[in-house]
Amino acid sequence: MANVLLAEDDFDFGSILKQYLEIHEYKVSWAKDGKEALDLFSQNNFDICVFDVMMPKMDGFTLAEKVVNLDPEVPFVFLTAKKLKEDRIKGLKLGADDYIVKPFEADILVLRLHNILKRTQRIRPKKEQLHRIGNYDFDAINHKLVFQDTEQRLTEKETVLIQYLYKHKNTMIKRDDLLKDVWGNDDFFSGRSMDVFISRLRKYFKQDTSIAIESVRGVGLTFKVDA
Repeated sequence: MANVLLAEDDFDFGSILKQYLEIHEYKVSWAKDGKEALDLFSQNNFDICVFDVMMPKMDGFTLAEKVVNLDPEVPFVFLTAKKLKEDRIKGLKLGADDYIVKPFEADILVLRLHNILKRTQRIRPKKEQLHRIGNYDFDAINHKLVFQDTEQRLTEKETVLIQYLYKHKNTMIKRDDLLKDVWGNDDFFSGRSMDVFISRLRKYFKQDTSIAIESVRGVGLTFKVDA
């Protein structure tokens, strides 16, 4: 069951969308304005977000910018009554996965959310997966990596990547296998993205010399953790 954050200030329209999404087995948290939506996002994990552009307290574009700062990988969709090309471009530049102009049939939203979630292949951490990795505490639920009194907040992709590396610790992981299992494909851009994330994880784990991510060019890498 995908967890959806819906931000829509029109009560009647929001109520209809919430009910329709729930009928199609989505779990929906409905915020009536942008500020409420940001508060909900900060306190929960969502698989996808649906933001109305024109809302009180905080508009959808501003909300999206703040959400991207918290989790740059969460997919989101804009709903708007405006048909202006400039607004559509602005939304897409913010990283929106879709931009739906009102009025529209609820079926359209359901299908587009389904397609986006299928494409992005987001993997939710299991709640029982809390680990001690060397001298770090890895909290997959709350996306945290803790070393002594220092807490590193993680994006969902970073969390999934650490889970994958830990599951295959101390064994050579083929580069193609890692790309297909975590990124969903092994194309050039996914490869560059993976290299960036691996560099980040090396920095996160640098406080413990018993942990290392060792790469063999053109082959793969090993997540080494001393027992």
